[in-house]
Amino acid sequence: MERAVYLVGGAVRDELLGLEPAEKDWVVVGGTPEVLLAEGYRQVGASFPVFLHPETKEEFALARTERKQGLGYHGFTVDFHPGVTLEEDLARRDLTVNAMARAPNGDLIDPFGGAQDLEQRLLRHVSPAFREDPLRVLRVARFAARFAHLGFEVHESTLELMSQMSASGELGHLVPERVWAEVVSAMATQSPGVFVEVLRQCGALADLLPEVDVLFGIPQPERYHPEIDTGLHVVMAMNLAARIGGTPAVVFSLLLHDLGKGLTPKSEWPSHVGHEQQGIPLVRQVCERMKAPSAFLELALRVAGLHLRCHRLCESRPGTVMKLLEDANLLRRPDLLPEFSLACEADYRGRKGCEDRPYPQADLLKKALDAALQVQARDLDTEGLDGKQVGELLREARIRAIAGAAGPAD
Repeated sequence: MERAVYLVGGAVRDELLGLEPAEKDWVVVGGTPEVLLAEGYRQVGASFPVFLHPETKEEFALARTERKQGLGYHGFTVDFHPGVTLEEDLARRDLTVNAMARAPNGDLIDPFGGAQDLEQRLLRHVSPAFREDPLRVLRVARFAARFAHLGFEVHESTLELMSQMSASGELGHLVPERVWAEVVSAMATQSPGVFVEVLRQCGALADLLPEVDVLFGIPQPERYHPEIDTGLHVVMAMNLAARIGGTPAVVFSLLLHDLGKGLTPKSEWPSHVGHEQQGIPLVRQVCERMKAPSAFLELALRVAGLHLRCHRLCESRPGTVMKLLEDANLLRRPDLLPEFSLACEADYRGRKGCEDRPYPQADLLKKALDAALQVQARDLDTEGLDGKQVGELLREARIRAIAGAAGPAD
């Protein structure tokens, strides 16, 4: 078979959508590892025949088929002999919109109707083999979040297949690193809340994030939360955070910020007194299970424990503001302020009918921090004082500085 190289997958999909492809992937039909290595390509995967181009560093993969052999993401046998055809390679892919190729002469090769599904804004699986890889449940939810702003929805047959996969229990065999990679990618999309909604629709949220799944159906006081449902609020806050420029860490913190409400006894609904601190162990539990990076964990803990105190800044005394700065570790790490402040703002505005209301607390918090940091121990008369006394003197001086700054009322 004569060797041929095709542009495949996301690059073709994005081109048809009028988007700039983030990267280009290529499939080599009729090639062998030996030939590619001899031409200067560098192999990057021991189990999969993927190579980096010697100049562009783009990925070139030998056409391959995959067959399920065991449980989880790694239970596959791979065949990449030179006789594997382009259509066989495309058939192993997850969604029809990702199973198109562009030939060297520019022709579109679309054996599974991906272009039509793009026009109809549908995310549809290529074949029943979709169910062989449980990670695809998360991938589809991520694609739904990524393209929701363009009107894409998951095809009902694909959602049904995802539900069957969730019910089979095989999601439990996914390694945490693979789950986290999909979660953090979903947090970077324009509509990250859709990721949560799709996982819930197919039953996967209860397996992957039971602490979040339980929030749906739990009521909150209507005067603070016109949307009432806690799970819906989480989705709205995540989407709002993405809209106002939140990082993946900010969006992730909002995914977890109200976990404590899931522990409130029904007899106390819709009130959730103390939910902030009650949620702290659950935040740690989720992050440990997913092996989330420490920066994500620390922000999630900070937002879960302190978001209500940030909302109350307009009515807080200078000493109370100082305590918030201390508890949020902002005096030692002022670089943490932007993400913490934005997460609190997204929580405050991520409610029905409140999306465009102002959040003056963000400016108040910044002014208070700036004022406090203007006061340093070296500027004070500390002669004859021990370390503890110096700390108390510095704290008192900073509280006075906060009181003098424009913002919180005394």
